[in-house]
Amino acid sequence: MNFTLSAATPWRRSFRRTVGLLLIGAGTLLVARPSVARLFAQPAEVHDDQDQAPNRREFTVTAKDYRFSPERLEVTQDDLVKLTIRSEDVAYSLTIDEYRVSKRVPAGGSTTFEFRADRPGTFPFYSNLTSDARHGQTKGELVVRGR
Repeated sequence: MNFTLSAATPWRRSFRRTVGLLLIGAGTLLVARPSVARLFAQPAEVHDDQDQAPNRREFTVTAKDYRFSPERLEVTQDDLVKLTIRSEDVAYSLTIDEYRVSKRVPAGGSTTFEFRADRPGTFPFYSNLTSDARHGQTKGELVVRGR
């Protein structure tokens, strides 16, 4: 029996084709591997404050004797702020001009509202009622820290 193969035998052509296809496949894997790895990679943990979701901040402001308490509210930019204003004596309002917010609070009652603190800065809030001159001293400030 003679086991030598000539260049023209079908077995040899099939072997060459198989090896060629395997080499092309291996080359393709080498080239495509970084892209495929990125597709299946887990996202890296981000610790940068700018990429974190905004917080929800809740405050209760008490109005009594023509004063707000607390007089200063501090939040971070993009926080969702929920304010409950409670009157312990007469009617008040709470107005923040820069956020276009103005809410009235009935005597002895409360009012709750929400807004997004979307710009940094220090913004005054006050009672804009005119029924008594002392409403002019009912003031506070909202401090929004930038991200």
